[in-house]
Amino acid sequence: MAADDDFADWIAPHVGRLTRISRAFAAPADRHDLMQELLIAVWKARPAFRGDASPATFIYRVAHNRALTWRRREGLRWLKFARFRDDLMNLPPESGEDPRLETLYAAIRELPPVDRSLMLLALDGVSYADMSALHALSESNIGARLTRARARLMAIIGETSDGF
Repeated sequence: MAADDDFADWIAPHVGRLTRISRAFAAPADRHDLMQELLIAVWKARPAFRGDASPATFIYRVAHNRALTWRRREGLRWLKFARFRDDLMNLPPESGEDPRLETLYAAIRELPPVDRSLMLLALDGVSYADMSALHALSESNIGARLTRARARLMAIIGETSDGF
C-alpha cells in the first residue's frame, strides 16, 4: 500500500472533526482553503505521531494549532480589508444547509480561539479530562470557560437573529 493510501485510511475517520474545525475558524467562503491547510498540516505532522495519544487527539491538536495560526494570519488580512467583511459575512448560506447552523458557526467564530476550540470539543462530546490534556487547562477551568462561552454564544445569537 502506498504512503498516500495509508494516510487516507488513517485520516478518514477524522475528516468530520477537521470539517468542524474549519467551520468554526473560517467563514463559508474560506472553509475549503482552511480544510486543505488542516489536511496538509496533519499529513506533514504524521511522521511525528508516536502513538502516545490516540490518533484523534494527535490530529485534533495539529489541526487546532494550524487553525489558530491560520486565523491569526486571516485576522491581519481582514484588518486591511475591513470594509468588505460585512459583505462577505452576509453571503447566503450554502445550498440545502439550515441557516441556523451557519448562525451557530458564525457565533462560534466570534469566540476567543481557546473557547472556540473547547466549544467544538464539547459539541463532539469530548470529556473535560481529554480537553484538559489537549489544552493544558484544569477541568474546572474548562467547565468555567465553557459556561461563559455558551452564555456568549447565546448573546451573539440573540443579537443576530430573532429566534434561534
